Amino acid sequence: MNSHEKFESWQRARLHLIISQIAPTLLLITVVALLQFGLADADLFVKISAAGILLASGILGALVQFQSAQEAEVIAKDLAGGEYDRTVGRSAGWLWVPKFVTPTIFVAIFAALMMAIFI
Repeated sequence: MNSHEKFESWQRARLHLIISQIAPTLLLITVVALLQFGLADADLFVKISAAGILLASGILGALVQFQSAQEAEVIAKDLAGGEYDRTVGRSAGWLWVPKFVTPTIFVAIFAALMMAIFI
């Protein structure tokens, strides 16, 4: 695989990382909106279902983000020292954010939403 193909792989990994953040974000926004329309007053099974959907999508989203970030790190190491090193190197230094910070923020938001739904 030449450096241009590796760079294309890098771009695909970044795109997967971005896309993996869209669905959980939209779902969090939707749950907040549903709280405004009475989710907190809904039947217990509806609340449990909403919590399960939110948890499942959050876990899957976090796994995809982590995996995409790891793949991007591997590609960045392969590109180190080459013609794309300057472009990729700057972004690769921030891959710890989607691997660790974003899932941590999701957990905090999830906990807040669970309190809003069940308490």
